[in-house]
This record gives sequence, C-alpha cells and structure tokens, in this order.
Amino acid sequence: MDLRAFSFIDSLQPQLTGFLQTVASGFQPLEGQASLFVEIAPGITINQLTDVALKATRVLPGMQIVERAFGLLELHHEDQGEVRQAGETILATLGVTESARMKPQVVSSEIITGIEPHQEMLLNRMRHGDMIREGETLFVLETHPAAYAAIAANEAEKAANVRLLEVITFGAFGRLYLGGGEADIEEAAKAVSRALDAIDGRTERAR
Repeated sequence: MDLRAFSFIDSLQPQLTGFLQTVASGFQPLEGQASLFVEIAPGITINQLTDVALKATRVLPGMQIVERAFGLLELHHEDQGEVRQAGETILATLGVTESARMKPQVVSSEIITGIEPHQEMLLNRMRHGDMIREGETLFVLETHPAAYAAIAANEAEKAANVRLLEVITFGAFGRLYLGGGEADIEEAAKAVSRALDAIDGRTERAR
C-alpha cells in the first residue's frame, strides 16, 4: 500500500462540515470535530485501513471511497486524541511514518473576478455547497493528491469570509471552488498556499 495523502484537520469549519454532511455517505461529521483524510493506492486496500482504525478507536467514518487507482478514507470524532490515534494505527499498519505521505502540489490555481451571470449559472448548477453571485470573484484550486483539497477548504474558511462552493477530495486530482469578494478570495488563496506548503512529505510529480 502506498500512502499518498495523510491530512489531519484539528477543527472542521462550519461550511466544510455542512458540505461533508451533504456528500458523505457514512456517519456525518459535526462542526468543530477533528478529522483525518487518508488516501492510498491501490484503492481497494482502503478497506483494511478502515477496519483497523475502527477497531482501535472510537472514530466514525464519514467517507470511504474505493476507486481502482486510489482509495480515500475520512474519519472524525470530537476527541482529537481519538482521531490522532486512528492515524497512528493506520500508519503502523502501513509500516510507515507520516513523512511517507506525498507532499501536496498545487497543479493549478486561478482567480476570476467579476463573474458573468451565465458562468454564475454554470457554477451554481455543479456545486454541492453554497452559491456564487453575479459579479463576485471565483477561486479554483487543483491539488495532487486529491485528499489535500479538504484541508485547503478548511484553512480558506478559517482565514476569510468566503463561500465554499465545491470540494472534490478523491480521484486523480482534488479541486476546490470558492466564491466571494475579491479581497476575501485573495486572503483565502494565501491561507491555502501557506497550509499546503507547511505539509511535508515526499515529492512525486503529478501525472
């Protein structure tokens, strides 16, 4: 098993929590809970990690996504210690340390100001979170591996008054869509960059 992403979130922010409650097929997280996102390859082996984490701790699984190439697991609990212990159990099962994860890469990042109403319509039809308004600013981020899009969303929400439109945390690449005022979007983009830069790990070029 190859550890691709390992990302601990100390306190889930309100919008990301609501978003996960909308899209997660497992147990729904609550605002302020700690969360862990783990991504591995091949995808099918995520079942083993879910098994050991749930048997060793009291965490609840929000998402378990199994694709052919990659698998994603999200765990959460109000006790940060439980979530951290689940992470340690997963790492021990893999026989690695946290530093074996891949360092996040920003594959692409763009800010579009003054959204035109027809593009507003397209964006609002594809999102699972809040809506963007005509004339607002759009921020789109693409990450590798995908799971790091979650911590990017959480840190953006901590830093600025932005709207979380969509966050995709599985697949070949992760994606984050934010809407809001231009100054808030610029502040959120800086927070995202700082958060991803602070995560250590091995470097592997995105394909």
